[in-house]
Amino acid sequence: MVPAPSPHKPRGRSIFQNLLCCFRAQHGRRPGGPSGGSQLPACKEEASVIAKSDLLQCLQYQFYQVPGSNLLPEVARQDQGRICVVIDLDETLVHSSFKPVNNADFIVPVEIEGTTHQVYVLKRPYVDEFLRRMGELFECVLFTASLAKYADPVTDLLDRCGVFRSRLFREACVFHQGCYVKDLSRLGRDLHKTLILDNSPASYTFHPANAVPVQSWFDDMSDTELLNLIPVFEELSAADDVYHGLGQLRAP
Repeated sequence: MVPAPSPHKPRGRSIFQNLLCCFRAQHGRRPGGPSGGSQLPACKEEASVIAKSDLLQCLQYQFYQVPGSNLLPEVARQDQGRICVVIDLDETLVHSSFKPVNNADFIVPVEIEGTTHQVYVLKRPYVDEFLRRMGELFECVLFTASLAKYADPVTDLLDRCGVFRSRLFREACVFHQGCYVKDLSRLGRDLHKTLILDNSPASYTFHPANAVPVQSWFDDMSDTELLNLIPVFEELSAADDVYHGLGQLRAP
């Protein structure tokens, strides 16, 4: 993936500085953005924080509140009885940047304030194998804090096999203490049969017991995180209760 600026160095000012300043979360940063032009407050930062990409700082500058109905439609016939797995996009499956790179897997045009910009996207190693297996075992839902105008075309290119039954974007998040949280209780699924895979703990702060953590990814092409997670999810797919299943995996 395109290398993200070092988390230990100050980021340079960009043409999008008027759109957003990112906010941070424990062990990962979730960008926030102004509503009506005002800057969102930041989460508390720790020394080990890894930043979300500059791309997200630019794209995630709007927030919309969704009414209190379920976010997902009724479970499809082929997914009856399956566990629902909510999967993050950026720094979990892909890494994106406005900086041109020769080895980008996708180049996606994104319009920002009347100007079209090219977004360069790198796929995390083994993402195709991972998604293929996940689609065989679970009801898979993409849930990202990014805006649909970026995340939707990226997912179209990433998910050629139609693994994701549904896609949820920024407007489906809950804004809580300066962070965009993915509230699993709003999905319309039994929490005992719901998992979330995300590189940012802030995203699942309401339901940490449902989470399978994953390391943030930027550009390490030797990374095997997704490959290593396949047997983990294969075991979890047979669980009657994800809390029990995760408890067994976490037990020493």
